[in-house]
Amino acid sequence: MVMNQRTDDTTSNWYVLHTYSGQEERVRRNLENRIESLDVQNLVLNVVVPTEEQIEIKGGEKKTVTKKVFPGYILVEMVMDDRTWRVIRETPGVTGFVSSGDPPRPVPLEDSEVENILDQMEAAAPRVRVGYATGETVKITDGPFLDFMGSVEEVNEDRGKVIVMVTFFGRETPVELDFLQVEKI
Repeated sequence: MVMNQRTDDTTSNWYVLHTYSGQEERVRRNLENRIESLDVQNLVLNVVVPTEEQIEIKGGEKKTVTKKVFPGYILVEMVMDDRTWRVIRETPGVTGFVSSGDPPRPVPLEDSEVENILDQMEAAAPRVRVGYATGETVKITDGPFLDFMGSVEEVNEDRGKVIVMVTFFGRETPVELDFLQVEKI
């Protein structure tokens, strides 16, 4: 991420750039190199690929991964003028600004939108990402219901829990389990 300071009174705004999906980091590096080589560090202040930490659960194992929040998009804080527009627009991999109007003009993000995105990136606890869906059949791999089969009734990602309907003694009973206590069949 480029963190520069403006040297004048001009106002900077955050803009969204569209890139080829999967090329965000390469485009970010290209953009940072162009900003430096064309000496516009005081006008293009930040280049950010919005990401967040997620915990994926696969095969009963937790794994922390970094995922892009908006695949195919990069945020840029800049003072918009003809020179900076050209520097950004002519960077390899940038397909354009998110724009509106006729003729199309780049639309700056609202401060609250930028704040939400940056806060999401800096969240202390990674989000848990699970592949369980309501109605799906799972096998319990740990606890008193070990080796029981059941169907997912509810998924609570915030708490890292899943409610599974298990049949025993001829009755269906809801059982709350940790994500690590079940696996897909």
